[in-house]
Amino acid sequence: MAPLNSIFSIFLKKRLKQIEFFKKHPVEVQEKWLIKLISSAKSTSWGKEYDLSSITSSLQFKERVPLNDYESLKPYINRIRGGEKNVTWPTDIQWFAKSSGTTNDRSKYIPISKESLNGCHFKGGKDMLALYFQNHPDSRLFNGKAIGLGGSLTSFKVNDKIYFDGDLSAILIQNLPFWIEYTRVPKKSIALMGEWESKIEKMALATINSNVTSISGVPSWTLLLLKKILDKTGKNNILDVWPGLEVFFHGGVNFNPYQNQFQNLIPSDEMVYMETYNATEGFFGIQDQIESGEMLLMLDYGIYYEFLPIDQLEKDNPKTVSLSEVEKDVNYAMVISTNTGLWRYLIGDTISFTSLNPFRIQITGRTKNFINAVGEELIVDNAEKALTHACKKCNAQITEYTAAPIYFSGKESAAHEWLIEFEKKPDDLAYFAEVFDNLLRSINSDYDAKRYQDMVLRQPVIKEVPRNTFYNWLKKKGKLGGQNKVPRLSNDRKYIDEICKSLN
Repeated sequence: MAPLNSIFSIFLKKRLKQIEFFKKHPVEVQEKWLIKLISSAKSTSWGKEYDLSSITSSLQFKERVPLNDYESLKPYINRIRGGEKNVTWPTDIQWFAKSSGTTNDRSKYIPISKESLNGCHFKGGKDMLALYFQNHPDSRLFNGKAIGLGGSLTSFKVNDKIYFDGDLSAILIQNLPFWIEYTRVPKKSIALMGEWESKIEKMALATINSNVTSISGVPSWTLLLLKKILDKTGKNNILDVWPGLEVFFHGGVNFNPYQNQFQNLIPSDEMVYMETYNATEGFFGIQDQIESGEMLLMLDYGIYYEFLPIDQLEKDNPKTVSLSEVEKDVNYAMVISTNTGLWRYLIGDTISFTSLNPFRIQITGRTKNFINAVGEELIVDNAEKALTHACKKCNAQITEYTAAPIYFSGKESAAHEWLIEFEKKPDDLAYFAEVFDNLLRSINSDYDAKRYQDMVLRQPVIKEVPRNTFYNWLKKKGKLGGQNKVPRLSNDRKYIDEICKSLN
């Protein structure tokens, strides 16, 4: 691996200078990217519709182009998936990253252009390594292998041309540069398997005897793999299997609930946990400091950022702010325009700035109530539809409810705990839970994937609570009244634990 270490050290020095440049000149870099994006797309169908060729400033851009979500961009994306070219981006697009669905779709499909693949996602991956080496100059990362957990990939044919859709991780693995492919395990045929039970089994067997120095992935699935490896080897901890393991690059869900479990499996004070913000729509942030989990906002990846204050979300004409106008500790919904043809797109995440020089962020949640403990992206609309269906099927009625995650504990997988106050109880609560769970699986592909064989997420835990439980809880908090509502979904256990405690 010595030649690879030498090659990367050369790249490292060059790239770190570029990162320092956008840290010193963030607004100028962003404005140049906006003009470049507009110029690139001016002759597309989208560009002609909004007359991008006449836009010369960010102010004109905001006035001319509307804010969009997946539903408003879906007709354009469907045209691209149907084989039409030059719709929202000029270059040919044949990859579509599959992500959790909107209120009307089980899944959504985000176009991935060659520019976003190379200039955003892969560039982010290389910068992740560059910043890691900057903070850990004695690293021996390339003396061993890297494990990356990927999803599955499918192909479809339109007008004699092959197109692909699947998890972003699968698309990245399929298109990895040769030098990265040389350093990773297991082979693609295993990494891209769609059947997760067999996949985890084969990944464990294929990596046990490798000198693994780094792991990348979502914490929930990574825990599953590590536990499988310990079962296969009979070892006490992962360092007995991979003594050279030094870093886990993670993202996708909040790492805090998993940290103790990782530290139990990897008992080393020197093990590094480095957070990244690599979403389906783009690679946005990288943890660049050893002692802080906040992430540097990456400004030269072909993405133009805007930020929508949360109090603007429900307004008829919401006003975004540019990078030069943001403030610390304010909750913003992130809006992006990208080199894959997403224009003023609300990705659904909320962030706040922890630093303005340079611009560093932390993820604060979603624009809607949600549970995303293991990457399931369960939103309120999913819950309402499933509960309505279960009530109809079981002749039940619900007064109030709330839900929160039950995190991994030992060998037991995660779950969702639902506290439900029934106006009319179902005859069989277990059957109610089964019907509810099945409907959730049918309308949310990410939830369905995590529920597979109970490996990551087991069946919902539904608990009936007495009448007036939620009323009494709100009264105790001094929050009776029309503007105070029971939180439907929470990504932590603060509220649900309070309610449970009030019942004792």
